[in-house]
Amino acid sequence: MHVRKLTGGFAAALALTFSLMGGQSVAAPSADADADRALAARVVTYDASGSAEFRSAVDRGAAIWNESVDAVELRSVAAGQRANIRVLADNGWPRALTTSLGNGTVYIGRQAVNEGHDTIRISAHELGHILGLPDRKPGPCSSLMSGSSAGTTCTNPYPNAAEKAEVEGNFGGAFTRTGGAVPLNVMIMN
Repeated sequence: MHVRKLTGGFAAALALTFSLMGGQSVAAPSADADADRALAARVVTYDASGSAEFRSAVDRGAAIWNESVDAVELRSVAAGQRANIRVLADNGWPRALTTSLGNGTVYIGRQAVNEGHDTIRISAHELGHILGLPDRKPGPCSSLMSGSSAGTTCTNPYPNAAEKAEVEGNFGGAFTRTGGAVPLNVMIMN
């Protein structure tokens, strides 16, 4: 979330510049607060309590998205809070059921893990569906949303530049969706 941290420093630098140029410097905390609110990430909570042995992989997948984009932040749900995303482990194939942008259920299926697919890549990929990204198969390992088509040797859990930009577009500017986004109320089988 590096962009938001620059806002306050930029405003301070402008105020100092104007005062050094002989102009009148006026503190504008409300402008700074407005800019911070405009740049604030939409928080999407997830509940990984049902993800069994995949809990750490789910947390790492969420952290990867948090490192990769600014418009949305995935946070583990607080006690007593209802989560936007439920993450469950089962014996099937990994999949996601989106109910709306940023909401749905992710299943971390043991079938893909048993076949040798990386658990962190699976987690980040399925969370990508909840963030509005469709599968892009077949695809290279450099594309997170290529999923299992990249093969079991692919362990890349990071979205590429286009995938990052699409999520930013999905959650930025009045949360408008970009073309190619995941349809809602659809089970996505990977």
